[in-house]
Amino acid sequence: MKTFNIAQARPLIRMAIEEDMGKGDVTSELFFSDQTIAKAGVISREEIVVCGMSIAEEILQQYNDKLKLKIHINDGRAAHVGSKLATIDGPLRCMLSAERVLLNFLQRLSGIATTTRKYVRAVHGTKAKIYDTRKTMPGWRILEKYAVRCGGGHNHRFGLYDGVLIKDNHLAQLGPNFQTKLNKIVSDARETKSVKFIAVEVDHVDHQLNHVLKIPGIDIVLLDNMGQWQLKHAVEMRDEMCGKNKKPLLEASGNITLDNVSAIAQCGVDRIAIGAITHSARAVDIGLDR
Repeated sequence: MKTFNIAQARPLIRMAIEEDMGKGDVTSELFFSDQTIAKAGVISREEIVVCGMSIAEEILQQYNDKLKLKIHINDGRAAHVGSKLATIDGPLRCMLSAERVLLNFLQRLSGIATTTRKYVRAVHGTKAKIYDTRKTMPGWRILEKYAVRCGGGHNHRFGLYDGVLIKDNHLAQLGPNFQTKLNKIVSDARETKSVKFIAVEVDHVDHQLNHVLKIPGIDIVLLDNMGQWQLKHAVEMRDEMCGKNKKPLLEASGNITLDNVSAIAQCGVDRIAIGAITHSARAVDIGLDR
């Protein structure tokens, strides 16, 4: 599982600490001296997939470098109700000041990892892989996409800069006879060094897909808001027109839930993009117990 550069998360962490601390933790300052030392456990209160331990460690260091985190369950691993994810040791005043910020990050990221794992398990036994989208919390994208990886999912493009995604609004500009113009655009995109892949969205199988499949250089065709019979038809058309290499890859997207993702995967698509694994993931219940 590819990790991330913690330096990229520091501005977000600093913002969260400044937002919470303001001029100081007046409650903890009334109760404890700087010399009070204690231990506390980071406890899972439900079944989760853990994510955010390196973030938790960085947060503690931002409050006080004497706060030490001993990790018991690493990112990407499952934890049960009552599992001790980590132990924190150090100055109690700083530990309690850090508690809410630390838990906010852990709960959010572990929630995304947990939700992603549910989708990954639902498509087990098919060839379909679960992908995220750019529907992320502003400023959190690198962390949320890492959480998707912790849950066993895959990352789509990180931004507008690293992949070409030609959507319906782009195609509308080209007009109904778009094939020649699109062929030129795809060819030009192939010459752009930062582009990792070229994807084209289609809304109709018979009126668009058959034309798109004739254009060389397209890596992915996004099948937007299609029913199961349309997805099966698209797979059959791709296989018939493109042969055994099964390229371009076919990606289902739109109105996909845990209730229907298994059936969609069984249609034979290669990828399933789900915005809900980031924008609608529920924060899981994790606590700090002394």
